[in-house]
Amino acid sequence: MRSILDPFYTALGVLGALFILATLVVEVAGIAGRELGYSMAGLDSYAGYCLAAGSFLAMAHALRRGDHIRVTLILTRLKGRTRYWMEVLCLCIAALLSAYFAYFSARLVWGSYTLNDVSQNVDATPLWIPQLSMAIGLFGLAVAFAEQLFVTLRTGRLAPGTDEAAHVE
Repeated sequence: MRSILDPFYTALGVLGALFILATLVVEVAGIAGRELGYSMAGLDSYAGYCLAAGSFLAMAHALRRGDHIRVTLILTRLKGRTRYWMEVLCLCIAALLSAYFAYFSARLVWGSYTLNDVSQNVDATPLWIPQLSMAIGLFGLAVAFAEQLFVTLRTGRLAPGTDEAAHVE
């Protein structure tokens, strides 16, 4: 299973990074255009689409690496089996919530596609296109949480990033 999921998470992370880079390129093009006296309509919208796509697509990769910000105020005070079961509870809740969000974002994409919904800006972009990155990213996040829950239950080891001291720089 790991041989399939690791490349999937890496691909999502690379796509997320490319969209973040695209955000920079679009913003720089917009700034340069204003300085040179011309404006491209809808450029700010595309920067926003790229930023959202980069953020959502990178979530699963960040979770897999243990780079998500975690509130461990209570978890770090727990020891042994109590901490383990609290971690399992947190992973269950996170897996269910991310699956819920992934399902409804996929429904949003489908609704935008079937209704031919377009942005209200000058660009009139079909909204299902930028929304698709959100649905794919949330699907990846749900899979990553479900996988981490499965691994934690099977091995008894806590998820990466649960030890706050490991990420102090």
